[in-house]
Amino acid sequence: MKKMTKVILFRADSSSTIGTGHIMRDLVLAKQYPKVPEQSDKCPWGAKIIFAVQDLDGNINQKITEANYQLHILKNSGIDELSSLIKEKNIDTIVIDHYGIDAEYEKKLKTKYPSLKIFVLDDTYEKHHCDILLNHNIYANAKRYKNLVPKSCELRCGSEYTLLRDEFIEEKSKKSSKKIESADNIFLAMGGADTQNLNPKILEVLSEFDNIKVAVVTTTANRNLKELKNYVKNKKWIKLHINSEQVAKLMRKSDFAIITPSVTANEVYFMEKPFIAIKTAENQKYMYKFLKKKKFLVLNKFKEKKLKKHLEVLLGQYDKNVR
Repeated sequence: MKKMTKVILFRADSSSTIGTGHIMRDLVLAKQYPKVPEQSDKCPWGAKIIFAVQDLDGNINQKITEANYQLHILKNSGIDELSSLIKEKNIDTIVIDHYGIDAEYEKKLKTKYPSLKIFVLDDTYEKHHCDILLNHNIYANAKRYKNLVPKSCELRCGSEYTLLRDEFIEEKSKKSSKKIESADNIFLAMGGADTQNLNPKILEVLSEFDNIKVAVVTTTANRNLKELKNYVKNKKWIKLHINSEQVAKLMRKSDFAIITPSVTANEVYFMEKPFIAIKTAENQKYMYKFLKKKKFLVLNKFKEKKLKKHLEVLLGQYDKNVR
C-alpha cells in the first residue's frame, strides 16, 4: 500500500491579551495526527505539522518547538502571507483556531485553493466557510450551527470531542489518596495570561479563610506576574506554579477549583472536581450560561462578596444549598 504524507497547517496565536488556550488545545489536536515516521499499514499516511503564528508579546510559541513541530512566524494576520505559505508548503489541510479569521476570510482561501480542507475550531457559534467544524466544549450543540456553515460541513460538537492533554486522562485514572491533612486544597487558575489580573484579588478573598492551601497556576504570558510573585511572597499557604507541566496533578489533588468558564472548565469537568467559574471575557459567555443553567457556582464577573459566598458553600461553613 502506497504511503502518503499530508501537510497540515495550524493557524493560531497566543499573547498576553489573547491568552494561551488556543495554542495549548491545538497541540492536543496535532497529536491526533500520526507523524510521518509513525506510518504503518494500518495508517498508510503520516502528517507533517506546521504552525503559523505571530510573534506577539507574551506568546508561548516555544511550546510548539518543544513539541517538535515546525514553526513559521507570520508578519501579520492578513490573508496574503498565509495564502502564500499554503502554496509554498503545499498544504492539504489548514486548522484555523483564531477569532480574527471569519467566514469571508475562509471563503477566500477556499476559492483560491478548492482542494484545501478547512478545519475550524469555534467556541462562539460564529458563521464559517469550512469542511470540518470542531466545538469541543461541554456546552456545544451542533444544532446551533444550522445556517452558519455549509450543509456539507462535518460538525464535531460536545464533550465526546473535548481536547484533553494526556496528563488529564492519566491523572484521572489514579486513585485519590485518603486525605490526612485538615487544610482544604484549592486550585486557582485565571487563564495563562490572567488578562484582568484577578489572581491577587481572589487570593485576598481567600486569605479570610483558615486552613487552606492554594495552588496558583499561571504562565509567563501573564503581564502581572511580577505583582503576583510579590503578593505570594512569604505566604506559606500559597504556592505559585508558572508554566507548570503538572496542571492535571495539581487539579486532581485539589478539593475544588476557581477557574474561568473556558477550556479549563472542560478539564475540571472531566476531572469531576467542584469549582467556581468567574467569567473574564465575552468569548466565555456560552460556557458561563451552560454552567449557570446546570446550577454550577458561577460569577458573571468578579465580585468579592459573591465569591466569598460561593467559597463558604464549598468550604462547608454555611448551608450547602446556598447558591
